[in-house]
Amino acid sequence: MALEGRAAALEALAQGRGAVVWQRLIADIETPVSAALKLIEPGRGDWVLESVESGETRGRYSLLGLDPDLMFEVTGDAARINRDWRSDRDAFQPLATPALQALRDLVAECRFDVPDGLPKALATLVGFFAYETIGLVERIPRAPGAGLGLPDMIFVRPTTILVFDRLADELFLIAPIWPDKTGAIDRMIEAAQDRLDTIAARLSSVSAHTERAATDALPTDIAANPATPPARFAEMVATAKDYIAAGDIFQVVLSQRFSTPFDLPPFDLYRALRRINPSPFLYFLDLPGFALIGSSPEILVRVRDHEITIRPIAGTRPRGRTSAEDAENRESLLADPKERAEHLMLLDLGRNDVGRAAVGGSVTVTDSYTVEFYSHVMHIVSNVIGRIAPDKDAIDALFAGFPAGTVSGAPKVRACQIIAELEADARGPYAGGVGYFAPDGNMDSCIVLRTAIVKDGEMHVQAGAGIVADSDPAYEQRECEAKAGALFAAAREAVRLAGTPGYGQ
Repeated sequence: MALEGRAAALEALAQGRGAVVWQRLIADIETPVSAALKLIEPGRGDWVLESVESGETRGRYSLLGLDPDLMFEVTGDAARINRDWRSDRDAFQPLATPALQALRDLVAECRFDVPDGLPKALATLVGFFAYETIGLVERIPRAPGAGLGLPDMIFVRPTTILVFDRLADELFLIAPIWPDKTGAIDRMIEAAQDRLDTIAARLSSVSAHTERAATDALPTDIAANPATPPARFAEMVATAKDYIAAGDIFQVVLSQRFSTPFDLPPFDLYRALRRINPSPFLYFLDLPGFALIGSSPEILVRVRDHEITIRPIAGTRPRGRTSAEDAENRESLLADPKERAEHLMLLDLGRNDVGRAAVGGSVTVTDSYTVEFYSHVMHIVSNVIGRIAPDKDAIDALFAGFPAGTVSGAPKVRACQIIAELEADARGPYAGGVGYFAPDGNMDSCIVLRTAIVKDGEMHVQAGAGIVADSDPAYEQRECEAKAGALFAAAREAVRLAGTPGYGQ
């Protein structure tokens, strides 16, 4: 298979800069799922990123990242890095710089010029950051419990990236190359070509290897078992309403975790979720010791071509069974004063967040009170943009809008303090972000919502409800259960299909 980009890569590497080489395949029968089944190795740090717009149209690009050479972790303000991840999983080295600066340094290290002809959707650093990383930019206490005991942040750097272009029916096999101490440029390019040839050969294999569970070992009861008793959650709601009555806050989002046994391969859950609850941000991160599987509707922060974007989502109605019911529910949603007031509050937050990293006077609301349709629900959505300031970068923009008001409340800092007081455990990935940094300085991220963590034979899902002055505890409990429901429905579907002969082969 012809290797493209070799001459440009030779020049860039000779100047000490990163580069890419790539191969181009026809992909009219290969899919991201079939490729993942053939190529992903559990716990290695491989990942899948996909998108479905408006619950019905798949995005043009799907990405699959494989075999990272580097893993970056943060716990609290302490960062560590393993630059020998492929050969030694224990070779982590602590970093002397604070966590946020360490991330900024890594992002800068992974910058290079993207050659013409490659898709712009190129993710060279992919990972998640927990809700608790708010502590890196604000003085917010942590909840007393450790939650699921995960790091606060993990980013991986894949050695091979597959980009599926659905419009052109093409598959790009892309190998990033990073300068090393040896300076053996020809050897580095040959190694990259070997990686691509190996991937191409595995893709051409007839069947996908899948890890199948014995039928008699499958879980039979997928139930959402709450970590917080409903009576305790009702007490949390009552306390939050007291804070609202006292004028501390206007709203706070209180969440709880639900768990169930789940012994299937985590990718089975992702396959079910992407069909049952397609969303703009679909992701599967197969990390050491756990997997993160999500279908989030909501962007956190995007930086593209020097423009910052935040899209506040607040206000919900179910999809109708017919177009007439859809129209009726849409009118009801837009006419609801409570939903409009909540959305306005979060739109104001979004303007403020963009303004913290944008050029003065550049913040604009390009869409307001638009209703967007998803697979099961419709939401009120607005769009806020601003031109990033010359002295700011993608990380500044990201943390200017973090955490999103839709998962914290308003005013944001005080709401986060109350969350730390009332919720017993650290949230972990929930209400944090999943995203990627591109080599051209662009960044995209979504809020971790509608997301499961599969760890040690259990599936954990966290969901929250926005508490306001007239909130009813029983209603807010049901809202948490309903939001978590898509993941449990996906788990039941995964179990149902697990014994199907040839499923995914």
